[in-house]
Amino acid sequence: MARFKIIPEVHLLLQRDDELLLLRRFNTGYADGKYSLVAGHVDGGETFAAAMAREAREEAGLVLAHSQLALVHTMHRLSDTERLSLFFRAVDWHGEPRNMEPHKCDDLSWFRSTALPDAVLPYIRAALRRIAEGATYSEFGW
Repeated sequence: MARFKIIPEVHLLLQRDDELLLLRRFNTGYADGKYSLVAGHVDGGETFAAAMAREAREEAGLVLAHSQLALVHTMHRLSDTERLSLFFRAVDWHGEPRNMEPHKCDDLSWFRSTALPDAVLPYIRAALRRIAEGATYSEFGW
């Protein structure tokens, strides 16, 4: 019998005042045209915090230390496979985010948290709602 597997992934909440940084997926083959957070998969031999710092650098050009990341939510979700999604808030950062992957992202913009675009991925919208409610855990897609 094959051992159960789950895909680990990280997502970054980057907020300034009442704005949230979102990126629009482009040319990836998954949810293109939809907005998401800076995010990615955790590599083998890599901690969740290290993966979040790496993805922030790769996608938005941000250098974040582990001490600048706070885990705010965990989501167990069912998509094409089972996934464990950890949501980190950057408590501080230097510089302005910039689109480092224009071949995968055609918009990287700040949006008022009360006026997010309609095209936000459903599980991201659900996680943001649960985070705003103070929940530290949720499930999606079951």
